Amino acid sequence: MPAPTPDRTPVPRDPVNDYTREMAARRAAFLKDRTGTDLTHVGHHSIDPAALPGNIENFVGVAQVPIGVAGPLRINGEWARGDFYVPLATTEGALVASYSRGMRAITEAGGATTTVVRRAMQRAPVFTFPTAREVRAFGEWLTVRLDEVRRAAEATSRVGRLVDVEQYAVGNLLYTRFNYTTGDAAGQNMTGKATLAACEWIREAHPAHPPFMLSGGIDTDKKHSAVNVLRTRGRRVIAEVVLPDALLRRLLRVDATSLLRARQVSNAGALLAGSAYNGPHAANGIAALFIATGQDVANLAESHAGITYAQITEAGDYYWSVTLPSLIVGTVGGGTGLPTQQECVRLLGCEGTGSADKLAEIVAAVVLAGDISLGCAVLAGDWVSAHERLGRNRP
Repeated sequence: MPAPTPDRTPVPRDPVNDYTREMAARRAAFLKDRTGTDLTHVGHHSIDPAALPGNIENFVGVAQVPIGVAGPLRINGEWARGDFYVPLATTEGALVASYSRGMRAITEAGGATTTVVRRAMQRAPVFTFPTAREVRAFGEWLTVRLDEVRRAAEATSRVGRLVDVEQYAVGNLLYTRFNYTTGDAAGQNMTGKATLAACEWIREAHPAHPPFMLSGGIDTDKKHSAVNVLRTRGRRVIAEVVLPDALLRRLLRVDATSLLRARQVSNAGALLAGSAYNGPHAANGIAALFIATGQDVANLAESHAGITYAQITEAGDYYWSVTLPSLIVGTVGGGTGLPTQQECVRLLGCEGTGSADKLAEIVAAVVLAGDISLGCAVLAGDWVSAHERLGRNRP
């Protein structure tokens, strides 16, 4: 006989209106009764629960992550221009101070140049046929009928645009990547809805009425992958700066030649380890900015991947660049409209439509600043002492 089902006491919910302070308090009391834990701090917040549908279920309170401000950071971008004070939400001592130091170096060098070079958000359905030859014929049919597929997809969205459809045949399967631009939204849900409509049109229109799975896995949603590094997911953005050798010596206590030698050693180590990023620590700044500005933090999995490239100029100065090939950010939708996050987005001048490219450029410049500070601190011997002084390793 099967084992009896254990008693299950569900979390309290109100089927009519679950987003009220009363329901949050009721759930907190329920948890205290079940676990003995008092959620005083979790329950102390300024957010109106009525603003949360679409962001959270079973709301009980907030996670209060400290926010510090780094800067000013001078950016000479196509979208982000000027001096920025950057909110970073973190519990890691020394992080804000370190990023501020890197920002000072960039600003004194004249600013970081930033460039968004590609935009693409994917959903990647896979179609099944009896044989590989039928897969090939379907791929040819799909190429010919792309305009009709595009119309079916774009009918679901005001801003989503289907750019192209990549094809990868494996056995009797055709894996595809539907690439979209998504305006100022991160776009995962938008592309999912659009691609479902396109696939349903394909299944109806093609003589074989092929079955499909909406995701065959090569969109690699919230996972790092080589295909995203090569083909872009979200935005491909580059931040670069030339740091004068004199500035490196004065402010960061390193020189350009030693810094390039250290970069070569780090590159070899990153290759040995199979790292997704060959710079010091892209994830730190991206995570702190994501939390502060209401991004989907799980997108850090794709967004932290990247390539650091450096060289010494003919004048003996240090060219340093960071390329983030799969940075996923949005300035509308998701958590960007919540009160705390909206204030941080506004602090950067990135609220509303027309701002996602600007935010992407700011993120890339912040990563560059953090890498400059940490990379130089390791070389100069300041890494451990800075953390000791600023409290991370307090006894």
